[in-house]
Amino acid sequence: MYVLGIESATPVAAVAVAGREGILAERMVLNKRTHSVNLLPMIKAALEDAEIERRDLTGIAVSSGPGSFTGLRIGMSTAKALAQVWELPVAGISTLETLAHAFAGHNRLICPVLNARKNEVYTAVYDYSGMAPVLLMSPRAARIEELIKLLAGYQKPVTFLGDGLPVYGDQLKTGLAQMAVFAPLAASYPRGAAVAELGLVAFDNGRGVSPSRLQPEYIRLSEAEVIWRKKHCAGGLEL
Repeated sequence: MYVLGIESATPVAAVAVAGREGILAERMVLNKRTHSVNLLPMIKAALEDAEIERRDLTGIAVSSGPGSFTGLRIGMSTAKALAQVWELPVAGISTLETLAHAFAGHNRLICPVLNARKNEVYTAVYDYSGMAPVLLMSPRAARIEELIKLLAGYQKPVTFLGDGLPVYGDQLKTGLAQMAVFAPLAASYPRGAAVAELGLVAFDNGRGVSPSRLQPEYIRLSEAEVIWRKKHCAGGLEL
């Protein structure tokens, strides 16, 4: 059983191939090229590095969000197109769970923070006391002050990671003091390897779907949708 993992929800583009024996290949870049330019060559290279053919794949796992609207659309469109042509099922994997996955079994609370702009982060809280995560706070877009208030209620150290740390790290440290622990930079990038590994679990549990059923987890409306609603809803009220 082999799974191709695709991650494009942040400025990082990452792909990997995972099998029962482990992570066979992984490619990751953070450059100025768009994901639409990076992904296909990286997928081709990862399959070559893993020394498997596309017919050997069991399915394709792709980061489903939250994250960059453009990045998610590119990643999911790529996964859907390949799955359609290669006649494979697909599985959407939460970007936040992808980040937290590196700390499975570390007996701590994990809080990924992705920069959502507009003074908000995409975030969730996972309890990784065991190998399987327990979701304590569901994925959401939140202002950092709101997040600090929620986390203070747990009265436990929380490990933060993600591209929101360079922007909001100081506020988290000020608000939570010694309860705020920051993961190393290497752990703050979503990994294609984590998407592929979580994809293995998803397919084992029967959570693979046809490409047409794959949906992103945007969490909040895009700017274009916000503008449209303001223009078309009486008095600017949301539908």
